[in-house]
Amino acid sequence: MIDGFLKAAAITPEIRVADTAFNADAVMEEAKKAAEHGAKLLVFPELCITGYTCSDLFLQDILLKNALKELKRIADGTKQLDALIFVGLPLEYEGKLYNVGAALNRGRILGLVPKTFVPSYGEFYEGRHFASGRDKKGVIDIFGEKVPFGTNLLFRCENLPKLVVGCEICEDLWVPDNPSERHALNGATVMVNLSASNELVCKEDYRRNLVSMTSAKLIAGYVYASAGEGESTQDTVYAGHDVIAENGQILAESRLFTTGAVFGDIDLEKLLHDRRKMNTFEIHSPEKENVIDFTFDEIKETTLCRTWARQPFVPGDESARNERCEQILEIQARGLEKRLKHIGCQNVTIGISGGLDSTLALLVSAKAFDILGLSRDKILAVTMPCFGTTDRTYNNAVRLTKSIGATLKEVDIKSSVTAHFNDIGQDGDVHDITYENGQARERTQVLMDLANKNNGIVVGTGDLSELALGWATYNGDHMSMYAVNVGVPKTLVRHLVRYYADTCGDEETRNVLLDVLDTPVSPELLPPTEGNISQKTEDLVGPYELHDFFLYHLLRNGYAPSKILRLAKLSFAGEYHEDTILKWLKTFCRRFFSQQFKRSCLPDGPKVGSVAVSPRGDLRMPSDAVAKLWLDSLNDME
Repeated sequence: MIDGFLKAAAITPEIRVADTAFNADAVMEEAKKAAEHGAKLLVFPELCITGYTCSDLFLQDILLKNALKELKRIADGTKQLDALIFVGLPLEYEGKLYNVGAALNRGRILGLVPKTFVPSYGEFYEGRHFASGRDKKGVIDIFGEKVPFGTNLLFRCENLPKLVVGCEICEDLWVPDNPSERHALNGATVMVNLSASNELVCKEDYRRNLVSMTSAKLIAGYVYASAGEGESTQDTVYAGHDVIAENGQILAESRLFTTGAVFGDIDLEKLLHDRRKMNTFEIHSPEKENVIDFTFDEIKETTLCRTWARQPFVPGDESARNERCEQILEIQARGLEKRLKHIGCQNVTIGISGGLDSTLALLVSAKAFDILGLSRDKILAVTMPCFGTTDRTYNNAVRLTKSIGATLKEVDIKSSVTAHFNDIGQDGDVHDITYENGQARERTQVLMDLANKNNGIVVGTGDLSELALGWATYNGDHMSMYAVNVGVPKTLVRHLVRYYADTCGDEETRNVLLDVLDTPVSPELLPPTEGNISQKTEDLVGPYELHDFFLYHLLRNGYAPSKILRLAKLSFAGEYHEDTILKWLKTFCRRFFSQQFKRSCLPDGPKVGSVAVSPRGDLRMPSDAVAKLWLDSLNDME
């Protein structure tokens, strides 16, 4: 549970209809297995102590008395388990029968939550046996203990206060006004659902989507356990479909017609971060909840069973990746199209280097011009060779411009940069930051003036990853009139270019794009070594796949550097040594803070995903904030 992770289990035991002792034994056996696996929250199906399909047997006093007796036995039998456990049973209260979920912890029966919505349609006829628990509140004496009863119960962990659990039962999830909404608005971070959902054609997909979207709407964890093997098949079949979700993401799911547990690591810190960030999510207590406290004996590091993608900005599935690429290219092109239409402009100027970013900007511009019905020859692609330009990148810039149908212009800036160095007293043999940035700013001046000359605008090429690291020359490549790549991280730029290459239908364009993809990322501001690129960006600032991983989890999830380091070690095990990951994470934190002044004055550009750094939108950060807290947390781990 360190770093806010809670291991939850949704469990479908094999039962016998109306055999309460057998069912209680099955619950205890599965509970012990799940606890040994490290689960702290265990959820069993609806009415699992008796079986959901007892029908009119629920009206039999002997069944009700033995169900209550077995509940007590389960509580005693799981007393040594350091977990919060939910089990289902029928319970009589004030002369009525209720379908309830019982919360157990360390031998205590913490509370009893009745089902609110009791279905009596189709194959369901629960109304024949059970009353609705809506608005019911009270206390029941169970074997000498006063146990709270009601739909207003929440279960809060005293030594893990991020964990507040709300309970609902089966049909409660399927209705418009479900109890979990109230629980979430009262601070519950995890919902449990004890269910007995019978299996029908296509119902599995509907149920999965319902759990997923409910967890997304509530910004919560959701643990759904459904009845399965052993229920009566007289008229319906139960497949034990268990699902664990977190804010719209399915963490774990059982196969149909299986028994046992599925486990999911719910990230409570991430949920609370997303709620803080979303100011329309208000904890306003529409109805006073009865909060019942419990404790865990140990708050220790959870052995995680979930994984994190090495490239969180890039879908792992090829079909989803292609769809994402098409959407992003459309967003970028539509952004540029609107800007050109608004200012009445029919010309753009782009600095084309033969690298990934300028290549993507050129492809986006071509798409925008196609949308506008403008000839692509109004795109002025400018190659500006200087001291670090290699034949490979120069040739690729020329070939790509011609294959796309843009207008190519070459401006050799060696002489103008040399003259500038003479003006300011810069020794051309000293390859320092002035030597590099002097070239970058000269290129920007050329682009700006050519845009003026052609009654056009400069399309910026810098990407999201470069902006996060400040890997841009202030008032050099940092500046443009509209920056189409500002929302696209470097790891995704590569896939966008690859997608265009695979779908463009032109062999020459495809070939040059594939060579661009094979070229090392470089600003090419230092002289080549034997004709090859001598300045490789990732050797200087670190691998972009690491930096994009850091960026995503810092901004999207609000993780502390120590937590990011933990996840990176897991995700990149075997790829990077732990010391290497720590080194570049420190670099990221230092640069992310120190380079905010560049992001504070960014040109306009389209946001394409959930992570963005525009000072007018997603990231309003002081340019003089310090990184000490973030770096100290990493230094403490050495």
